[in-house]
Amino acid sequence: MNEIIIPVILVVAVGLVASIILAYASKVFYIQEDPKFILMRAELPGANCGGCGYAGCDDYAHALVEDPDGVPITKCAVGGPSCAEKLGEILGKTADGLEKNVAYVMCNGTTNNAQKLFEYSDIPTCKAAKQHYGGSKACPNGCLGLGDCVAACGFDAIHVIKGVAVVDRSKCTSCSACVKACPNNLIKIVPEKKSKVIVRCHNTQKGADARKGCAVACIGCGLCEKTCKFDAVHVVNNLSEIDPEKCKMCGMCVKVCPTGAIQDFVRPNAWADEQKKKAEKAAAAKMAAEEKKAAAAAAAAAAAAKPADAPEKKA
Repeated sequence: MNEIIIPVILVVAVGLVASIILAYASKVFYIQEDPKFILMRAELPGANCGGCGYAGCDDYAHALVEDPDGVPITKCAVGGPSCAEKLGEILGKTADGLEKNVAYVMCNGTTNNAQKLFEYSDIPTCKAAKQHYGGSKACPNGCLGLGDCVAACGFDAIHVIKGVAVVDRSKCTSCSACVKACPNNLIKIVPEKKSKVIVRCHNTQKGADARKGCAVACIGCGLCEKTCKFDAVHVVNNLSEIDPEKCKMCGMCVKVCPTGAIQDFVRPNAWADEQKKKAEKAAAAKMAAEEKKAAAAAAAAAAAAKPADAPEKKA
C-alpha cells in the first residue's frame, strides 16, 4: 500500500512546490503593458496577416508604442482608414492622406483567351504546376489558375474565374497574402482610386509570340503610348506600363489597344464598345464600296446595251 501512497504524495508535493514557484515568478517577472498597447491592440483586427510588415497585430502595436513618431499608423491594410484614425486618436496623431489599396492580377488569360499546352493533373497548386514545364498554359507569365492566391486570402476577396484569378475590390484589404502566394508574380498592390485603368498582362515576349499564347496579350505595339497625352503609358520590355500618378483615366489607351490588354474599371465596356463601333464602321464602308461597285457595273451594262447612233443619210 505504501508503494502506491508514497509516489502519489511525492507527485502532489512536487506539483504544489512548482505552482508556488510559478506564482512567485509571475509576480517577480511580470511586465506591465503600456495602456496604449492594450488600447491599440483592441482596435487592430487581429488578422495577423503580416501585411503591415510586422509579425502580427501584437508586434505592430508594440512597434507603435515604442516608436510612435517613426512607425506610421496607416500600416494596417485590413483595418483601413477607420482603424488608422482610432490608432491616431490613441497616439495623438492624424491619419491624413491614407488611401485604400487593392490587389489586381496582371493577367486576363482565361480559358477562352489563353492556349493550353497540355492537361495538368498533378498536385493542384500553382507552385507545383510551375515546376512542371512552367505550367500548362502557352503563356509563360500567365495565371496558372490553381488558386494558391485564393487559399492565401483570408477575406474571400479573390477567386479563380475561367482559369484566371480575379480580385473583388470591395473585399480586398491589400494584405499582400496573395502577392506572396503567386509563383508568377502576377499580383500587384495598387492605390484603388488611382488605378482604374490597368494593363492585365505580364507577358514580356515579342508581340507575335505573345499573341500566339494568348488572344488578349499585350503585343507592345505602342499605340497606347502614342495616344496618351499625359505621358502616363510607356512600353517597357515589350509590355505596356501605366503610371497611376500620371494617369488621368481618360480611357483613350483602352480604346486604341488592339487586343484589349488594357482594362478600364471606370468604363468596363469601353473596349468592347470601341470594337463594335469599328466593326460597324468597317461593315458600313464595305457595304458602301459594294453599292458603288454595283452601281458602276450597272452603268457599264446600260452603256453596253444602248444602241449605236444610226449613220446619217447623204443628201
